[in-house]
Amino acid sequence: MASRRGGGCALALFIIFVVLALVVWYKFFRKEESPRPAPSGGELRVEMLDVGQGDAILIISPEGKVVLVDAGDTGRGKAVLADLKEANVEAIDLFIATHAHADHIGAADEVMKAVPVRAVLDSGVQSEARGDDANNANRRASTRRNVVLPTTKAYQDYLAAIAARGAQFTRAEPGQTFQIGGGAVITVLAPSQPLFTADELRSGGNVPNANSVVVRLDYGDFSMILTGDAEAQTETRIMRAGGDVRARILKVGHHGSRYATSEDFLRRVKPEIALISDGEANRYGHPNQEVLDRLRAANVRVYRTDLQGDITITTNGKERLDIKTEREPTGDLYAGRKPERDDSTRRGFISYADDPLPKNRNQNPANSNANSNRRAANINGR
Repeated sequence: MASRRGGGCALALFIIFVVLALVVWYKFFRKEESPRPAPSGGELRVEMLDVGQGDAILIISPEGKVVLVDAGDTGRGKAVLADLKEANVEAIDLFIATHAHADHIGAADEVMKAVPVRAVLDSGVQSEARGDDANNANRRASTRRNVVLPTTKAYQDYLAAIAARGAQFTRAEPGQTFQIGGGAVITVLAPSQPLFTADELRSGGNVPNANSVVVRLDYGDFSMILTGDAEAQTETRIMRAGGDVRARILKVGHHGSRYATSEDFLRRVKPEIALISDGEANRYGHPNQEVLDRLRAANVRVYRTDLQGDITITTNGKERLDIKTEREPTGDLYAGRKPERDDSTRRGFISYADDPLPKNRNQNPANSNANSNRRAANINGR
């Protein structure tokens, strides 16, 4: 009888211990998820700008707050500024530099010189000098004593522009949130510590891409993942960390490179729509056919800047979601491009553009009334 009582006491003590442990964990160690604010019902606008082989995504909140994610390659500044002027942007509340490659931050200095920028979110990973870049002698910025690689020069100019503007500089960390007004929220998903190092990457990968700033944008029922040039390894790390990646819209990583947008990632995101920013004359084979096949198999609707120009999304955070493109598709949206070189080379990706700059849009009669000629699509429901 005594042994039974002793066993019962031990069991009771064990249960009490477990309950106390759960209480302590819940109170002090549980990762709380802040409830997202209700949408105001005003219009959220997201525009993927056609900057050729690069990225520049403009976000305007229902309260008029402006976020610019990347700014395109060196030489694209005038085109980006023209788009900002068309959108009546007078200041940028938050500039997100996904990573330090010229096709994403090359025009940032030109934009910052012309438009006030209040805050900058950066991966904290500087541009690397790669032998592959050095092969592009025609794109070098040189002095008598040394050679400055294009991507490195763009990064230096970008940092100088931040300093000149006096913008608040923040290194991105998972869990950071930015309330941009009207119930719209930006949440950082990557990069996470410890940052990827070169020896951890697959053959052909590079450090800035793998450590791209990845964010999600939420506004009521609307959600979007913006991936920069994140690779499959980045996607895997985000998922293993429990990052919330379920979203209606996916900005496809690295311009549609075969080494991003993995099947596992697509299964977790379950996007209805995918946006791809790439140049019509790019030589990397972007977007890659394997990626487009994965998107088609997942029944994802694809939009591409190389075939449709600017892509504009507007939503009230509820039932309305409109997508407009600058022009009708000039080709098959699910047909990839053939690379002039294998982008899996050990020397790493060349991440800046080689396609020729387009003519000034304001001088092109075909684009003089782009808004009225844009193709519209309406998507209701989830």
